[in-house]
Amino acid sequence: MLDNTSLDDGTFSFLAQKARQRLPRLFSDYLDGGAHGEHTLRRNRAAFTGWSLLPRGLRNVSSIDLTTKCFGQRWNLPFFLAPVGFAGMFHSDGEVGAARSAAQHGIGMGVSTFSIAAMESLPGCGANLMAQIYVLKDRAITRDMLSRARSCGISGIIVTIDTAITPLRERDARNGFRNLSRPTLQQVAGLLTRPAWLCDTLLHGHMTVRNIERYTSARGVMAQARDIASQIDSQLTWEDLKQLRDIWSGTLVLKGIMHPEDALRALELGVDGLIISNHGGRQLDPSPATLDVLPTIAEALNGRIDIVIDGGLRRGGDVLTALALGATAISFGRPWAWGLAAQGEQGIQTAIDRLAHEVRDVMALAGLNSLTAMRQAGRAALWPPET
Repeated sequence: MLDNTSLDDGTFSFLAQKARQRLPRLFSDYLDGGAHGEHTLRRNRAAFTGWSLLPRGLRNVSSIDLTTKCFGQRWNLPFFLAPVGFAGMFHSDGEVGAARSAAQHGIGMGVSTFSIAAMESLPGCGANLMAQIYVLKDRAITRDMLSRARSCGISGIIVTIDTAITPLRERDARNGFRNLSRPTLQQVAGLLTRPAWLCDTLLHGHMTVRNIERYTSARGVMAQARDIASQIDSQLTWEDLKQLRDIWSGTLVLKGIMHPEDALRALELGVDGLIISNHGGRQLDPSPATLDVLPTIAEALNGRIDIVIDGGLRRGGDVLTALALGATAISFGRPWAWGLAAQGEQGIQTAIDRLAHEVRDVMALAGLNSLTAMRQAGRAALWPPET
């Protein structure tokens, strides 16, 4: 199994290190960990090391345009803040701080079903929001989630489809996350070793998952997480997705697609976009890296719907590699959560700024002045060349 320092955290390394120093082990392991042997976690990152971008000179790169249109929204950067469960437990700025950061940078954000902040508290931040939906066995809850999203002005949903079960995550099992309904003495002792986090949480934080508290009689984050996770419907099928498409008139994005046949099936059912994702290595292990399956899926869809890729992106060069291989934009979860845990809202701002700075650097040195030019170059911008 990997430890917390065995992966390259890229441009987010400082924030990741500070987050691990500030967070109790219970939450840093939840944030960093993956399923089973964590091979998928490793593959997601390693996949980017096989590609390089070709330097090109004698081109006007005095101005770099990073705007893009994705999921029916206009973004200033090709970034999407992936839904991260329990983010409000990392810092009291929580999901509200993330939404404010997304608004300031003009990018998209997914609101997790397991958001500590209720979705209704976020649209006022002005961000391009989408509500992530786990379809539960009780479809009345799903319908209520959709109604809430619609009522508070969220016009798009992300349906996560790769969580039919929750596999063994050794770090979480060791720490008791989602298996226990209340902290053990050992866990309490661990919390006491992180005084900055503890004071922030006790003074300003919320010890309940407000986005789902109306759907469970359980009290406290751990008990609520275990209860709602047990209600995710393992019998969810394409027919259920069709019914969901029929009742939701807004933008509908599927998260968890890893196969071109599934991508085409989603297109046939009227899905508006896809997020290629293996849940950050937290579900099927071993699974292919998301970057490895991206070209085949992009070729099958041929530009008919937007594709966002999630998993392992840590550098500006990673972003451009993904765009060259067919992605519309990229999504990241752990990096913004590290920023939040390390420095609150300011840490998220720093994470976004650092990645955007690297993207501009790489584009200029590759002789590209816009994302349009990047997509037009496609594989020709990469090394090794297509064979």
